[in-house]
Amino acid sequence: MTTRILLADDQDSVRIGFRLILDAQPDMEVVGEAADGLETLALAHELRPDVVLADVRMPGLDGLEVTRRLAGPDAAAPVRVIVVTTFDLDEYVHGALRHGACGFLLKRSGPTLLVEAVRAAMAGDALISPSVTVRLLRHLRHPAGMRGEQPAGVRGEQPAEVRGEQPTEPLTEREREVAELVAQGMTNAEIAAELVISAGTAKTHIANIQRKLAVRNRVGIAAWVWDTRHPG
Repeated sequence: MTTRILLADDQDSVRIGFRLILDAQPDMEVVGEAADGLETLALAHELRPDVVLADVRMPGLDGLEVTRRLAGPDAAAPVRVIVVTTFDLDEYVHGALRHGACGFLLKRSGPTLLVEAVRAAMAGDALISPSVTVRLLRHLRHPAGMRGEQPAGVRGEQPAEVRGEQPTEPLTEREREVAELVAQGMTNAEIAAELVISAGTAKTHIANIQRKLAVRNRVGIAAWVWDTRHPG
């Protein structure tokens, strides 16, 4: 099955480069391009792509608001959105994840990660640029430095699953352990090795966590862990 992709970036050169990379894949096709946020929303509703690659800084509506409208909890027909940006800022990462993005890439990440991010999104997983993951890991290890911070663009009322609130059905101790490892960017195989369980059992735990937290993928799990570590 061919993955249909919509590109959203205000720079022609970026869209051209992404199209060349993605159209070269046998299982991917760029079906549309948008140069601003409003055009992105219109084309997403018209073309119904499988994945939207959205830049953060666009005219009209920025990529975070586009992500919220297309992939957030209030989206009538959610679309997979991968946020791609030049700017490695915490407020963009947290804003994207809270608004439902299923990936966050820096434009300098290269073509391999771009392709892998699309495939991860289609598999119900998520890919975050390694440099971003390392920084988030540092925050997890030193939460005191994050207390009181509220990323710009995500203030106001948020769904329970991204405010760090306890889920209606509590996670088991094992599920909490798995959730912490998901937030550290571990794969199912790595989680299985760390906890001395099978990869299939790890996958089952992750599915149960997603159901209890009412999140769509591993990014949602990670966002919940980060918010429970850094409330307010």
